[in-house]
Amino acid sequence: MKNRTSILSGLYITTLLCISAIADDWQCYRGPNHDGISKETGWISNWQGSPKTLWKAEIGTGFCTVSVSKGKVYTMGNQNDTDTVFCFDENTGELKWKYSYPCKLAPDSFEGGPTATPTVDGNKVYTFSRFAHLNMLDAETGKLIWSKNLMDEVGAARPQWGFASSALILNDLLLLNFGEAGTALDKNTGKVIWSNGKGASGYATPVPFSTGTINAVAIFGAKTLSAVNITDGKKLWDVEWRTSYDVNAADPLIFGNQIFISSGYNRGCAVFEFQNNELKKLWENKNMRNHYATCVYYNGYIYGFDGNAGGGDLRCIDPTTGQVKWNQTGLKPGGLMIADGKIVALADGGKLLIADASPNGYKELSSYQVLTGKCWTMPVLANGKIFCRNARGNLVCLDVRK
Repeated sequence: MKNRTSILSGLYITTLLCISAIADDWQCYRGPNHDGISKETGWISNWQGSPKTLWKAEIGTGFCTVSVSKGKVYTMGNQNDTDTVFCFDENTGELKWKYSYPCKLAPDSFEGGPTATPTVDGNKVYTFSRFAHLNMLDAETGKLIWSKNLMDEVGAARPQWGFASSALILNDLLLLNFGEAGTALDKNTGKVIWSNGKGASGYATPVPFSTGTINAVAIFGAKTLSAVNITDGKKLWDVEWRTSYDVNAADPLIFGNQIFISSGYNRGCAVFEFQNNELKKLWENKNMRNHYATCVYYNGYIYGFDGNAGGGDLRCIDPTTGQVKWNQTGLKPGGLMIADGKIVALADGGKLLIADASPNGYKELSSYQVLTGKCWTMPVLANGKIFCRNARGNLVCLDVRK
């Protein structure tokens, strides 16, 4: 009886531990819900000293982050004018495969290299280069299934700093911020279904949403914010949004029937309300200026890096009024996500910090100098590990499992 009681107690404790900790893959840029929020819980957020480094890798110059799926990590870098897609074992860092193709590094006021994050869909991986090389690879082996150059096929212009849109997969469609208001392809064959305009695109990734009975995507283009029906590519509405050098790079945030956009170069931010084919501006100000990193909308508030010309702050703003709730200085803009009510941010310069995602004030739980150099790329928390990279291509995996 005593042994039986001990066994039952052990099973009960194990069950509680399983319930209290939830692991979550991160298959694409900004996560499975395309909002920068993870369902991950039960990870260590207030480490003493520093978190354990599980593994490191050198992946070449670039700014894309990682995708994590089924025990594997996918990312990209450039070396000697060659893009390489890497697949690592999530737990050991062992290189499982890599796939390379010629592509210019093309530094232009920054280091250059790939900026679009690989997208994992089932047993396939999709990658998109700064020069419009679109690839579909086998996620297990890295074997190329199909490849094309969209500039050659569609003829749309290349933006000054190259294409940055990650692939968005919706059912059998692959959608990209390519052309003036997006392009859709058959994800299985690469056949172009529709494409809007030959002009240069913006740098953001399409964001899915529904309005009425229509499934749509928000496309933050070079000069406009557009809503597009994913079935036929027809615009539901658009609004002009001009930014210096046409740098509209941060993804739109959609909550309810409202949409938030933000751009750097002192352009600012705004919230619009949409209904059917109409769009109404609710407010606009300069309290959030996202140069490249996308904010996160969480529990009624917006968190992000406000920044211009190499400086900036981590902020919380109220999307109903646009007013700043709190502001943390001394952090150059980097990237962030949210998990279990906590901000996971990597500031430029390589400082990783964990803070409460609350409008009541900035409360830092932990911080660690995980990297050096330029760090514009958002960190990723997946399955109890935090992945960070810098522009040089130093990738590090930190173990924050309990």
